[in-house]
Amino acid sequence: MPTRRGLTAGTDLTNAIASIDGWTLANQPIETPDLGSTFESSIPGSDKANDSSLGFYEDKVSDAIEQLLTKDATGWVVFLRKGDLPGNRSMDVFPVRIGSRSPNYSTDNEAAKFTVSFSITEKPTQDAEVPAADTPPPPKFDK
Repeated sequence: MPTRRGLTAGTDLTNAIASIDGWTLANQPIETPDLGSTFESSIPGSDKANDSSLGFYEDKVSDAIEQLLTKDATGWVVFLRKGDLPGNRSMDVFPVRIGSRSPNYSTDNEAAKFTVSFSITEKPTQDAEVPAADTPPPPKFDK
């Protein structure tokens, strides 16, 4: 779970994101029919993360995002759904591994973009509390 220091040290990609796809969990129900009923019941089964990707605008000058998001790199994608509001339970954390990074070729009159596909490697943490800001240590005075 990211601490405030971890969030601060991470790279904020918000302004470069052109599209978001996936980043949800779906349950795979298990059917439990019985011979005594015509109703086919089910129980919750395993959870599975949907295919997830982020689309980015190409930067004419910098390739910092491309260098950060290389194939097979691992890390976390963190969504602060309501913004950076310490104490609010609106942080979702997805442990990820990058599967691919591909340019989006187009002849349309639009900004150049590329897409990064992610594999979610472990169960995501949803509705986590946004960590409080780090408090600086008290000043030290010489005697």
